[in-house]
Amino acid sequence: MSEPTILHATFTAQPGAGDRVAALVRDFAEVVRAEEGNIVFDATRLVDDPDRFFVYEVYCDEAAFQAHIAAPAGVPFNAALQELIVEPSSQLTFLRRL
Repeated sequence: MSEPTILHATFTAQPGAGDRVAALVRDFAEVVRAEEGNIVFDATRLVDDPDRFFVYEVYCDEAAFQAHIAAPAGVPFNAALQELIVEPSSQLTFLRRL
C-alpha cells in the first residue's frame, strides 16, 4: 500500500482581501473534496490573524496529488489566488505520518 501524500498550504491575504480569499478557497474546497483520491481538504483562517490561511490536505497517494495538481480547476483558482495574496503563491509544506 502506498503512503498518502500529506501537505499544508499557507498564504496571507493582501490587506482588505481576506473575505474574498476565504470565499475563493471555500468554493475551491468543494471542488477538491469531490476529486477522486482526495481524503481531506480542510481550509482554515488563523483566529488571531484572519488574513492568514492554513489548508491541510491529504491525498490517498502521490498519483492522486498529481491528478489534483493537473486538474483544470486549479489553474483559474491559483491565478485568482495569486492576485489576492501577499506571497507569490501558496507556500506548501509536505508532511509524513509518524
